[in-house]
Amino acid sequence: MKPNLKNETEIETELELEKWLKDNCYPMNEYSINGNFIYEGCGLENNGGIYQWYFIERGVKTTIKYFSTEKDAVKYALKEIKADEHAKLNQIGIYKEKEEIERIISELEKREVEYSTDKIPYGGINDWRTRIFVSGCGIKKVEDLIQNGEKTA
Repeated sequence: MKPNLKNETEIETELELEKWLKDNCYPMNEYSINGNFIYEGCGLENNGGIYQWYFIERGVKTTIKYFSTEKDAVKYALKEIKADEHAKLNQIGIYKEKEEIERIISELEKREVEYSTDKIPYGGINDWRTRIFVSGCGIKKVEDLIQNGEKTA
């Protein structure tokens, strides 16, 4: 166990929550915790002493819940993030060619890294792509496989 790594039940501040999420390899691109910028997703912010858990989509922010203390807000945010089955997924790439998908998946299996895939219409209904995600700190075992060398966690 890393020094100063707080147990989930000990997390009381945004800074501690941010550290815990990063230490556990949650990508920070869908959750704004302690001020990081996101385009879409959920976030926690202090607005004049009132903490807000919010959702932002297409630039429109909607407050979901208000809290009078940071501790209560952080406890709620952690519960919500952990309940999101996709929150811990780190995307390693978007692929078109079947052979490349098979090569990456084979490598993930060799390294015993938990992964998932989905298909999206990338350039329209006739241009499907496969996205490959790894779970949590599995990202540390596959940094050389990340498309374009972009680290997501």
